[in-house]
Amino acid sequence: MKVIYKITYPNGKIYIGKDLTGTLNYFGSANSKLIEQDFTPEEQRDFTIRKELLWESETASDTAVNQKEVEFIRQYSSNNPAIGYNRWPTLQKPQQASI
Repeated sequence: MKVIYKITYPNGKIYIGKDLTGTLNYFGSANSKLIEQDFTPEEQRDFTIRKELLWESETASDTAVNQKEVEFIRQYSSNNPAIGYNRWPTLQKPQQASI
């Protein structure tokens, strides 16, 4: 089973990822150093995260799963550093109006 999942950390920030094998205990490849910066050593001693499956498919191609992952990252804005830990795809900078 191929899945797209959302990890929610104790601070409310999220990470959207994919698993092409449907492994229950796979929690993604978010940047550990980036996450560790948001928690004190004491907070890291008792740390609970939540994994939610957002989408699943037995038949989707890897390419389709990759596209779906990007859709969910954008939908949840988890690539916005204030909201989540995804760093790709990068946020689009707003276009400045011409004068």
